[in-house]
Amino acid sequence: MTSFHPSQTEAIEHEKGPMMVLAGPGSGKTTVITYRIKHLIEACGVDPSRILVITFTRAAAREMRERFLKLTADSSARVSFGTFHSVFFTILKYAYRYQASNIVREEQRTRFVREIVEGLDLELEDEREFVAAVLGEISFVKSELLDLNHYYSRNCSEEIFKKIYQGYEERMRRAGLLDFDDMLVLCHQLFAERKDILAAWQRKFQYILVDEFQDINKIQYEIVRMLAAPENNLFIVGDDDQSVYRFRGSRPEIMLGFPKDYPDAVTVLLGVNYRSTAEIVETAGRLICHNRKRFDKKLETSRGHGKPVMTCGCRDPQAETLRIVEEIQGYVQAGYRLEDIAILYRTNLNPRLMVEKLMEYNLPFSMKDALPNLYEHWISQNVLAYIRAAEGDLSRGNILQIINRPNRYISRDALEDARISWDRVKSFYQDKGWMVERVEQLEYDLLMLKSMPPAAAVNYIRKAVGYNDYLKEYAQFRRLKPEELLDILDQLQESAAGFKTMEEWFSHMEEYRLRLKEQAQLQQAEPRGVSLMTMHGAKGLEFPIVYILDANEGITPHRKAVLDADLEEERRMFYVAMTRARDRLHVCYVQERYGRKQEVSRFVDEYLGRDDKRGRERKL
Repeated sequence: MTSFHPSQTEAIEHEKGPMMVLAGPGSGKTTVITYRIKHLIEACGVDPSRILVITFTRAAAREMRERFLKLTADSSARVSFGTFHSVFFTILKYAYRYQASNIVREEQRTRFVREIVEGLDLELEDEREFVAAVLGEISFVKSELLDLNHYYSRNCSEEIFKKIYQGYEERMRRAGLLDFDDMLVLCHQLFAERKDILAAWQRKFQYILVDEFQDINKIQYEIVRMLAAPENNLFIVGDDDQSVYRFRGSRPEIMLGFPKDYPDAVTVLLGVNYRSTAEIVETAGRLICHNRKRFDKKLETSRGHGKPVMTCGCRDPQAETLRIVEEIQGYVQAGYRLEDIAILYRTNLNPRLMVEKLMEYNLPFSMKDALPNLYEHWISQNVLAYIRAAEGDLSRGNILQIINRPNRYISRDALEDARISWDRVKSFYQDKGWMVERVEQLEYDLLMLKSMPPAAAVNYIRKAVGYNDYLKEYAQFRRLKPEELLDILDQLQESAAGFKTMEEWFSHMEEYRLRLKEQAQLQQAEPRGVSLMTMHGAKGLEFPIVYILDANEGITPHRKAVLDADLEEERRMFYVAMTRARDRLHVCYVQERYGRKQEVSRFVDEYLGRDDKRGRERKL
């Protein structure tokens, strides 16, 4: 054990009773877990089949098992490695004879909710997004064991959400299917009602190790506590500063409350970062100490000093992306590989310009998450339908996209022909003068659009036609912040500004679509080049060089973050992004976007020690 840090040795050699291991970024937590398993078997004489290791992903469970097997001469050691869902489903299989065929497929869940939504006759522009959001809420309600009657939906009225939830549950029961959250709920109920079954599994798993404990939610924690009793040989490893999944129900408060739940628990800090330079560790530490709800930690690094963290203010997003691309080329000339570099961002809407710039410079890149195509977003499609109509596309499908956006109260019955004639529409409303005026106003707007360059046309649709106001009304119905929808229009207008004619702009859209398709195919073959991913997607990874994109207020922290708990989670997310870097960390922000002044993120001020926010616009 001489090669281990004393804190690692203490964690590895811990034998009985609860222990909490606070594992900072790059502190070797996987090594500690695998060597602890080895120690339990070889030094403590624990039967391998009595040991359960729980992770959050199948990939993590597989990696943990492979690393453990490399440490032991006995390849048949029957230690159980699995995710929460796989472990709990195994328990349900023995109790209720469930099979894999009882697990609902994601496309089935989506279809169930979509059918319910269609039956409610809701006027949704973004049905796919709405369905995905509601499925997330259903999962949240189950995992938090919430009373549906007291749940306030984030996406629709409580009445509508309750109908969707109950309809979904009814369809699942009729089909004899379980979703991942049902596995947790049923396992919790089974252990609460059948103490004999619980006792059998308690005897089976006498030592429980939980990785990434900061990501645990309420029901997962309650089941683990039941399973670990009465001996409570519960060994948890995690970092409350890296808890970034509140939308899934994970709360740092669960980990923070562990010493209260287990007063005899031993706590050990893995406080040495073996990944990053001192400058990166210290800078990230100055940021995260602004969170109030956390375990106080002092992290060190084993690597010594390197280059300072570079904070760069750029004039606008175009200047920001150009600077990053040029610096990447410089790194390549200095001997780094493109695969050594990662660009991280808060949401999937952020990197469009970055992707376009990388394409322009023929720099290969890979994306962990699929990049949504701006031009295929329903809001963009509405705007582009106006432009196509102005250029002569009066097909029924195209006109239906714009006719009541904003609402002109024009009936589909007035649009029966395959190609729309405005004279026939006016004839349909000949006894209603105010409706004829609305049709004539639309004709006038389309005539005006026909002679405009792309950016002016988008601006006219937004303001003169009233599409901005339409989106604000829709946001209220969907319980969204209007800015979330107006951002799409800002991005579309920003794109349009780069082209003089509609022909050039539409040609660019098609080329961009084809390049994204090509990129997706390359991604499936073998990811290569610069890595682009969200801050969430970067968790658990590391790179020699990391760029953080758009460190601006409203982006990170996100404008949705209004409560203290939300802001602390945003700060943890930024901390995760910073600590992915081994050698070099670049934080970039813009001073202007869409012609409007932008504020640098408060997180930049915090890690620079500029909490008074003075000097924000100084380029560093």
